[in-house]
Amino acid sequence: MTIATPRPRRSVLYMPAANARTLEKAQTLDADAFIFDLEDAVAPDAKEAARAQLHAALARFDYRGRERVVRVNGLGTRWAAEDLRMAAASGADAVLVPKVESPAMLREAEAALAAAGAPPDQALWAMMETPAAFLRADAIAGATPRLACLAMGTSDLAQELRAQHTPDRMALLPSLALGLLAARAHGLAALDGVHLDLADEAGFVAACRQALVMGFDGKTLIHPRTIAAANAVFAPAPERIAWAERVTAVHAEAEAAGQGIVLLDGKLIENLHVVEARRILATAAAIARSSAPSR
Repeated sequence: MTIATPRPRRSVLYMPAANARTLEKAQTLDADAFIFDLEDAVAPDAKEAARAQLHAALARFDYRGRERVVRVNGLGTRWAAEDLRMAAASGADAVLVPKVESPAMLREAEAALAAAGAPPDQALWAMMETPAAFLRADAIAGATPRLACLAMGTSDLAQELRAQHTPDRMALLPSLALGLLAARAHGLAALDGVHLDLADEAGFVAACRQALVMGFDGKTLIHPRTIAAANAVFAPAPERIAWAERVTAVHAEAEAAGQGIVLLDGKLIENLHVVEARRILATAAAIARSSAPSR
């Protein structure tokens, strides 16, 4: 699913659907998106109640245009079918399928959503959290036009790799790169995994910066206190916005004058620079719109 205007996904916060207070509090938070979780964050004996509570919250609360994503329980569990039926009718923007390991899993979820009457613009997101997922990342990313985002599940991935957590995340980088490559090849958004140590603020910022340099759109979060830092890191820097404005301006002037070669500060500006400049400006504008006070 290609989105012409970039949607900010700098900060994507997991919210347990079993916690009524957090569902209400999300209305006041400045995350770009919320993943309302019916899976890992909900105990087995609370699944049905959490599903009903989330359905009511999505109908009742005003999340101020933030993207609302429902993470359902894994396909094949006894809760998945009802989760998908609820999500299809919930008004949520997207449905996140956990532990995706094949294109067939996404097509199964898509068929269930369609059968339950999901609107055509309700997107699918895929959790990439196992070695099998990353080895099949290209096929997964191309599974269906309804797919909009690949979310990296680095905690489960590290466990399955038997990897050690280090500040540079060296053990995870090959998998993250595969996921990012697949997402970009198919025009999808890509989100980095969570940072588990809430006391390690410097480490969190470093992980965000690493993900930004790699090319990720944003980071999934587990606590509201990390929203501001993620938003700051993944927003286009002022100097990047200024560069983008100059690139688009000189390109427009050159086109108007019928010039085939465009120079900026003595450097050749090619079409790829113009495309990137327009993306940066569109992203900055989208962030500004989402940050504007509600009227």
